[in-house]
Amino acid sequence: MVKISLKDKLKKISDYEWELPKDAKPGMRVPGRIFLSEKLLKEVEEGAVEQVANVAFLPGIQKWSLAMPDMHFGYGFPIGGVAAISYEEGGISPGGVGFDINCGVRVLRTNFTYDEIKPHLKQLLEEIFRAVPAGVGKGGTIKLASEKMHEVLKYGAKWAVENGYGWKEDLEYIEDKGSEEKYAEPDKVSKKAIDRGKDQLGTLGSGNHFLEIQVVDKIYNPDVAKVFGIEQENQVTVMIHTGSRGLGHQVATDYLQFMEREHKDLLRKLPDRELAFAPSGSKLFYDYFAAMNAAANFAFANRQMIMHWVRESFEKVFNKDAESLGLKLIYDITHNMAKLEEHEIDGKKMKVLVHRKGATRAFGPDWPDVPLKYKGIGQPVLIPGSMGTASYIMIGTKKAEEITFASIAHGSGRVASRAKMVKNVRGEEVARRLEQKGILVKAWSWKGVAEEAPEAYKNVDDVVEVCEKAGIARKIVRLRPIAVIKGD
Repeated sequence: MVKISLKDKLKKISDYEWELPKDAKPGMRVPGRIFLSEKLLKEVEEGAVEQVANVAFLPGIQKWSLAMPDMHFGYGFPIGGVAAISYEEGGISPGGVGFDINCGVRVLRTNFTYDEIKPHLKQLLEEIFRAVPAGVGKGGTIKLASEKMHEVLKYGAKWAVENGYGWKEDLEYIEDKGSEEKYAEPDKVSKKAIDRGKDQLGTLGSGNHFLEIQVVDKIYNPDVAKVFGIEQENQVTVMIHTGSRGLGHQVATDYLQFMEREHKDLLRKLPDRELAFAPSGSKLFYDYFAAMNAAANFAFANRQMIMHWVRESFEKVFNKDAESLGLKLIYDITHNMAKLEEHEIDGKKMKVLVHRKGATRAFGPDWPDVPLKYKGIGQPVLIPGSMGTASYIMIGTKKAEEITFASIAHGSGRVASRAKMVKNVRGEEVARRLEQKGILVKAWSWKGVAEEAPEAYKNVDDVVEVCEKAGIARKIVRLRPIAVIKGD
């Protein structure tokens, strides 16, 4: 008998939406719902669709196991996977959060145009590269004692601002105002995790993390763009993409091991051990949630400090203060989190932990946590592309709140493994190619550049088109890079 693949069981709902029926794999509690075009569907591995089905086995999952258009195979959940799980009758899964807890993206606007910055671009790139340690094992210039680390883990970007890294107004433009202090408990983070993180604060990290100087390539909605401080094409922006570094990775590792040992009976009922799960009300449920939020605070502080050094680099090169240069934060958005939110499900308000693994929030206008300045337009959504390709600023919608638990893609999504890229591509050649397109590259290693070559990723324009056509976000601005910093 020929086995029918799960991809073949997908039912087309629209040109940009597919359903994996609840009976596609015995044991699924809810159907799968996947947002893809025909083109992107061809690029998705069977294993990633299988993971959508596996997530649907989790106790307490509501409505759908979701996957965004940047989806690809991951640990437990697919990257791009989203699941809303009952806070009171479900639980939490580190595989639905990821190892890089609160990996996230922030973007700053500036007063510069491309023509104004071009003569100074190489010097600026060198200055930022010097100021911001970028490699996987590179320690930062800040080395904190354990008690200070506990303050970072409790207060996040708020700690950074109070210690001179940035401006008080920055906090208004960070998701959750840059601090999960309500839920974070530093004591739930192991000494090993703290030791891994104590000299990594203010560092970029490896993999797909980057710092880019960009220019506005296209403005789709001038009125909304103006609210963000983007007023013309060729205006310069800066994008920072990084997370909780070794500290977050260790938190995930620690609690996966705890859950595998403590909840063996539950794990035996799940189709994949990478979906290790702590049920609501259990000690591990509360401990991991507290540790995850503490790691998220580390990531918020990390991005805040990097932004502070970017501002200082601009000041040094242009001999003016960052405020007069217009280096204002537009927004900072997280992915790789399980957020406690209230959503309407079957006509009733319910508290759920929305696991977004390689996915971000996309709330529409009037959502309580949207900055006051953005209340009438919706939450900014930042979609970074691959190295050397475009990135987007979008806004969330009411429809996203209705059909994806206010979730959207977090980037372009891989189509080729890092090992395959290193085997087939030379980093020096990738950098040469990009320089011919007017994009300068600085990196700690050519291996890292090879791993993240543009061809390793889906076309970000295709991903963004699905998000817009499905109604879960609206395009506002397209950005293109002119200088890139990569880690190892």
